Formats: sequence, structure tokens, C-alpha cells
Amino acid sequence: AGKTVIVTGGGRDIGRACVMELAAQGANVAINYFASSKGADSAVDEIKAGGGKAFAQQGDMTKEADVAALVSKTVETFGQVDSLIHVTGGILKRVPLAEMSLDHWQAVMDVNLTSFVLMVRACLPHMSQGASIVGLASQAGRDGGGPGASAYGAAKGALMTLTRGLAKELGPNIRVNSICPGMIDTDFHNIFTKPEVRTHVANVTPLKREGTSQEVAKLAVFLASDDAAFITGTNVDINGGTLFS
Repeated sequence: AGKTVIVTGGGRDIGRACVMELAAQGANVAINYFASSKGADSAVDEIKAGGGKAFAQQGDMTKEADVAALVSKTVETFGQVDSLIHVTGGILKRVPLAEMSLDHWQAVMDVNLTSFVLMVRACLPHMSQGASIVGLASQAGRDGGGPGASAYGAAKGALMTLTRGLAKELGPNIRVNSICPGMIDTDFHNIFTKPEVRTHVANVTPLKREGTSQEVAKLAVFLASDDAAFITGTNVDINGGTLFS
């Protein structure tokens, strides 16, 4: 309650669910979106209607100027940054390595990994003791991802390693954790995963279903909160038992 949290990629799916969960727990929320203006703007309207505080700002988190503008607006509006939940990322397109251009490789690295580095670096001067950072990795960071997703899996694996390194670098004042979702019912899989593959994965999962954005959001917000004060450097799985680590 009363803390300020930046959520990147906050206009849809897991990001928007994080925004709404934070607001429900009394946080001030700064929402970044790239293309999902409708979801971001409606979240702001819902939060303000409920007496909360939030704003939404468009920006490309792979661009230093857009990152700086988001953090600056947050500090101007709310005074400081207590937590960052960085959801920005994506597979962009399934491309086998033999067919992959260097531009595609770089774009996947930038949106999943460089964006996180830029956001963390921009937030650090405005964070104080007790602040927290939560990244969005993926089960692909553990198992390499599905067909044509090797670049995505590599980027998420690097994010998991960066999470561990930053936990040591930024402790004891700032905690750093990431989460590794499996098959979650989002546009990511609506666009990039065949329905029969989703059905198969759900059926072989011990819980026999896909996860929801809201379930991932509750984990992310827990890790960002003071309730997780002795947890840092972790990459927490949330996959219904598809993969044990």
C-alpha cells in the first residue's frame, strides 16, 4: 500500500493483470505499453474509479529515451520507484537458427534482455533500501523453448542468469527475482502456439490446464512485496507441474 511500482508491458495479459493486482493492494502504478493502449488506458480508468493512482505511457523499452521518459514521469508523479515488474518481451516470430537473420536475433535479445537492463539501470537512482525488481523469464529459459524459439529461450536464460548476478550486485538494499511461466492462457500462445500443442501440454500437466495471467500476477506481486523480503536471486517456476526444477 502506498508504494510506487512500474509495470512494463502493462497493457495486456500478464502485465495488465500485474497492474490490477498491484492497484488492488494499494500501490501507485506506472504503466508502460507499446501497442496495447486500450488495455492500459482502461486499466488507468478502472484504478482511478476505485480511488487508486495510476498513469499509462506509451514507450519502446528497447529505446533509452523512452525508458528515461517513463522513469522520469514516474518520479515526477509519485516521487520514487519502489518496485519494477518488467513484463516486456516476446518471441516475435518462430525462426529456426539456420534461417535466422542477425536482425531477428538482435531484436529478440533487445526486447527480452536489453529492455530489462535499460529499465533496471534507469530505476536504480530512484530506488532506496527495500526496493525490488521482478523480471519475466520463461520456462523456455530452462528447457530451450519450442520449435523456432531458440533465440527466445537463450534470451530468457540470460535473463535468469542476470537475475542471479544482480541479486548479488544490488543486495542488500534491492532484491531481484524473476518468474518462469509455462503454458499461460495469453495472446503469446494465441499467436505463436498451435491449439493442438496447447491442448497436449495442458493434458500432460499435473494440473491438467493452462495457467492464467492473474495467477502469474499474484506471484509477481508477491515477489515485489515486503512479504518476500528474504527472497532474492530466484527464478520461480509457475507452470502447473509441467517442468520441475
